[in-house]
Amino acid sequence: MIGSLRGRLAAKHAPHIVLECSGVGYEVETPMSTFLDLPEIGAELFLHTHLLVREDAQILYGFATDEERALFRTLLKVNRVGAKMALGVLSAMSANDFRRCVEYEDAATLSRVPGIGKKTAERLIMEMRDKIGDVGTPTLPGQKISVEASPKSEATDALVALGYKVNEVNKLLGKLDIDDQSAEDIIRQALRQAAL
Repeated sequence: MIGSLRGRLAAKHAPHIVLECSGVGYEVETPMSTFLDLPEIGAELFLHTHLLVREDAQILYGFATDEERALFRTLLKVNRVGAKMALGVLSAMSANDFRRCVEYEDAATLSRVPGIGKKTAERLIMEMRDKIGDVGTPTLPGQKISVEASPKSEATDALVALGYKVNEVNKLLGKLDIDDQSAEDIIRQALRQAAL
């Protein structure tokens, strides 16, 4: 298994790069979170890697952080999730944002990742619940779906802090019209609904 590579960045053509290590050029596929933070061609680069061996190919994947690689590997263990979908998740959100989607059962945010529909998002959440402890909490570069900035997410945090269980909060918020509302308004409505 090739666990990491350090070398000179010889070429980059999203999402593939060529990393030259001691005269050998390794073709590496990266998520956009890693690709968007690459240095200039010719610069030294270190990547955490995962080698995927299939019947018809050997593909080397590279990640800027160990947390990205851990999430990639964890996603590959989920039924019907391949490398393409795992890279799509990493390209769209950080490992921490993914963890929040799973913890708060936020299928709506997860289904905004290209290639993941509502049913797949719900299945991912269900299957990743027990595995999410394997994933770190990094801040990753690039264009990502923001989970923290969501008023619904802030309201969920606040209601959980007040002692409500996540599934209770999700049921409460499911009964409310919370589009275009601030976190404070969502909390007020949820507390009113809970009091009924």
